[in-house]
Amino acid sequence: MTSQKATQDLPLKWDTPPRWAVQVLTQPLALLNDHAHLEKKAATNALVLLNRWPEPNPPENWVKAMTTIARDEVEHLAIVTRLLARRGGRLTRTHRNPYAHGLRDLVRIGHGLQELMDRLMISALLEARSCERFMLLADVAEDRELAKLYRSLYASEAGHYRIFIELARSLPDATAVTRRWKELLTAEVDVIRNQRPGPGMHTGVV
Repeated sequence: MTSQKATQDLPLKWDTPPRWAVQVLTQPLALLNDHAHLEKKAATNALVLLNRWPEPNPPENWVKAMTTIARDEVEHLAIVTRLLARRGGRLTRTHRNPYAHGLRDLVRIGHGLQELMDRLMISALLEARSCERFMLLADVAEDRELAKLYRSLYASEAGHYRIFIELARSLPDATAVTRRWKELLTAEVDVIRNQRPGPGMHTGVV
């Protein structure tokens, strides 16, 4: 699958220019470090959402979805950190992702089901944007090992995006879900385009 086909399969309203991938691949160890931190945070996010279901006992499909995503992300974390270490890098103690923070600022905190809906959709957006960039990296990378890594992760992360969206749509008031999803897709464009350049999965473009 090419990056063009991958973009067509995703709901994103703005396409990352291929030059972004060329730029970030000039610092592969920093990119792998950033990627590892994102996998760790994705696993944590799934486990946090596990307890966010508004009823006392979350339904079976909710538990299965969140634990499956967490397990997948931990596996990806192991793969990326092993590759990072083998190439002479190491996982840093601290990490910032202004893109994720920008998206999470959109969450309607303290509004019950609306907050849960937003958290699911923001999680879906993070996965969708990562998918798009994995395919760009796979297309551009001259390093075969890195190209194989990024291409192999696309299907899994695309599956996560779809799970988060379907869970959001399973909440009451499907009309509100559709409307809010369109709003967040539009807002995401400004968030990603305003990111500074750098060796990260969600950085901006020079």
